[in-house]
Amino acid sequence: MTEKKKERIDIHAYLAEMEDIPGTRVFTAQRARKGYWLNQFAMSLMKEENRERFKADESAYLDEWNLTPAAKQAVLDRDYNAMIDEGGNVYFLSKLFSTDGQSFQKAAGSMTGMSEAEYAQMMINGGRSPEGVRSKKGGY
Repeated sequence: MTEKKKERIDIHAYLAEMEDIPGTRVFTAQRARKGYWLNQFAMSLMKEENRERFKADESAYLDEWNLTPAAKQAVLDRDYNAMIDEGGNVYFLSKLFSTDGQSFQKAAGSMTGMSEAEYAQMMINGGRSPEGVRSKKGGY
């Protein structure tokens, strides 16, 4: 019995291919490292006293965290797609949605350019259609 040789893959090339999916940001180890402090900030909002401090002066509270200027601005603008680009994890960012009194559904809708009702209906209908552009570089 011969043993098959496992083909080694270049993990960096493999993960880079995921950047080709239109409208999708895959939470990779690289994004996790980039967004460490952004995600730590979001998790801090689990405590009521931190939510109160944040709501009292968002900018000052964010200054306590080692955020990039782009991450800080994304939080202030509530630009969730930009936060994800800065390494935010949507499950951690949900603490910010909740702090703002938003449902996950409303926040997800805003990330897709849809209203909360449009997003809900799309999901009830089975999600996004598999038809359309499926590759940025391939155009298909």
